[in-house]
Amino acid sequence: MTGSNNPINSRPQPGWFASQQKGGAYACVIWTLAAIAFGYAFVHRVAPSVMVSDLMRDFTIGGAMIGTLSSLYFYPYVLLQIPLGALLETWGTRRLLSIALCLAAIGAVLFGYADNLYLAYCGRILIGMGSAVGFLGSLSLAARWFSPSYFGFLAGLAMFIGMSGGMLAQGPLALYVEYYGWRHSLFTLGAFGFGLAVLVFLLVRNHPIDQKNETSSSSPRLSLRQIMTSAAQSKEVWKIAIVAATMSGPMLALGGLWGTPYLRVAYDLSRPEAAFLVSLLLLGWAVGAPAGGWLSDQLGRRKPILIFGCAMICLALMALIFMPTLSLAITVSLLVLIGLAGGVMACCFALVRDVMPSAIAGGATGIINSMTVASGAILQPLIGVALDFQWSGKMDENIPVYAPHEYRTAFILVLISSIIGLMTAIRLVEKPVATNLQNH
Repeated sequence: MTGSNNPINSRPQPGWFASQQKGGAYACVIWTLAAIAFGYAFVHRVAPSVMVSDLMRDFTIGGAMIGTLSSLYFYPYVLLQIPLGALLETWGTRRLLSIALCLAAIGAVLFGYADNLYLAYCGRILIGMGSAVGFLGSLSLAARWFSPSYFGFLAGLAMFIGMSGGMLAQGPLALYVEYYGWRHSLFTLGAFGFGLAVLVFLLVRNHPIDQKNETSSSSPRLSLRQIMTSAAQSKEVWKIAIVAATMSGPMLALGGLWGTPYLRVAYDLSRPEAAFLVSLLLLGWAVGAPAGGWLSDQLGRRKPILIFGCAMICLALMALIFMPTLSLAITVSLLVLIGLAGGVMACCFALVRDVMPSAIAGGATGIINSMTVASGAILQPLIGVALDFQWSGKMDENIPVYAPHEYRTAFILVLISSIIGLMTAIRLVEKPVATNLQNH
């Protein structure tokens, strides 16, 4: 009801904000801004993959140091996920996301200006801090502004937008770097981040009007510490987190950094060509995430979809690693399959909301997302170390050159993590949930 007895709705509402209702057009605007923020974060996540040779040359570093520089995005991102998952429930998405976007933009500018590796490190860390809120913010707003029966689809759709950002950071960004240089590219990303922060601050609202009234009469909220402690003590949360991390690892390791240089040396491609083909992995993820989320919503089941996705990733990686004479077309097809299968990881975020109490769902989601990103923080530098360990010493214009078989050997680390994910997925627990078909 919207009568004068409602203390929330009786307050003067500025203009079109007065029509804020759950599931409406304005809800779509709010959620879309948060999802775009995640896409922006993903651009930063994978951008170094098209700058590898430039960064090696300008900072005089090898594979291990490049892996470290790229992965510095992930460390603050991972550390912030657990408290952010709870803070979004207590402090609100609008303020957190606006501040975070500003931090990412500042980090991009600092990275672009860096004349030494340590300044680049600082910039990359700030980018990671500022990128930490986008995905969790989109999930929090989806839970508050839409029906629970659409949560799996919206989680997947957020992944779609994130992967779209990742694709922009491959072929299109590679071309931009070719013409304008990697520094100017980072300045442009910084300007976009500041603009998006302004839009989020002006337009995003944490709750629909009717939900504000509902929450005001609900039981007292748990404290940040209680949310984090309860979520961290759940074994099921950690199992879901392991599955999510190992399904994301191939995308972050190959699509996020090492896939582009591998294709360049294995098939003698230019940087834009290799980057475009690797972006098809992200395209596969972009399709698989909303499709897997939608299917899980229709079936009311998450576990079978996750098991199937893990199995497909393992099979594709084994073919990629142990069949060295594959044609370019087959290799790219395997990368797309890895993306399609990995994208159904979005079901993990729906699963945790199915099996955990709503009061601690935000903290549990933070744990899962932190582990998801931690896979990139671990695998990217480990692959770099494995490459340096095998390196023959060959150089080209002061840039280390790794052979195709050295890349494939290093990728075994990704396969091992994926096998662990499959074994864990088989042990997941789920409970049936209402489907959209049942709701209608």
